[in-house]
Amino acid sequence: MASQTVIVTGAESGIGAACAEAFGATGARVAVLFHSDQVAADVTAGAVRQAGGEAMTVQVAVDDEGSVDQAFGTVEAQWGPADVLVNSAGLNMSGVTVRDMTLAQWQRLIDTDLTGAFLTSRRFLTGRGKAKGDATILQISSIHAYAMRAGGADYCAAKGGLTNLVDTLAIEEARRGIRVNAIEPGMILTPMNAKAQTDPAYRASLEKNIPIGRAGKASEVADLAVFLASDKARYITGARIVIDGGLSLMQALGA
Repeated sequence: MASQTVIVTGAESGIGAACAEAFGATGARVAVLFHSDQVAADVTAGAVRQAGGEAMTVQVAVDDEGSVDQAFGTVEAQWGPADVLVNSAGLNMSGVTVRDMTLAQWQRLIDTDLTGAFLTSRRFLTGRGKAKGDATILQISSIHAYAMRAGGADYCAAKGGLTNLVDTLAIEEARRGIRVNAIEPGMILTPMNAKAQTDPAYRASLEKNIPIGRAGKASEVADLAVFLASDKARYITGARIVIDGGLSLMQALGA
């Protein structure tokens, strides 16, 4: 993978940062796309270089068509069309019930978690043109694409929509050699789960529901992403791969 160009959105923290570093370890050129935190993006870029890859940082608002086009254009101008896209940019569920949720909250999350994935995926494809060749789109989804939680209508709807986007893209792009898959994490220790990282009692109360008995690491999700983008996964497309320590298997127990 040393000759590949990889674009990672949401790469300033969490799973996105871990994916960027993991691809850097393969010797890839990694574009660290970030929303607003340049300092954090620079830290990720440094980790990519330390791991053995090349890196650049590019600011983007994934829910803005013009911003996405400009960001991809910046990467392509220096490194050419990308070979791998990892869509990790996203917001967490609001915890607000439907009856209390504002349209602005609903739209904000859908725009980032679903429309953002559409815009970046489309721009990745148009940047490659119609030529055939091995390429990969990875959508960082969630077990909550199908395992619902109260207060998560915005997030769950976005991730459910992402499932159908993955399936459709996989069918449309297979003949061009472009594989499209979803990674569906459960509880992963990232800034999105900040309380679980800082409050041991709270973390333990959640981990007791996970059959493996612990939360996952962002690096474990990143390892899966690297595998799915590699030649070892060249017959995998349209897949939704769960990485949750067995948590989603527990959803119908106890009642």
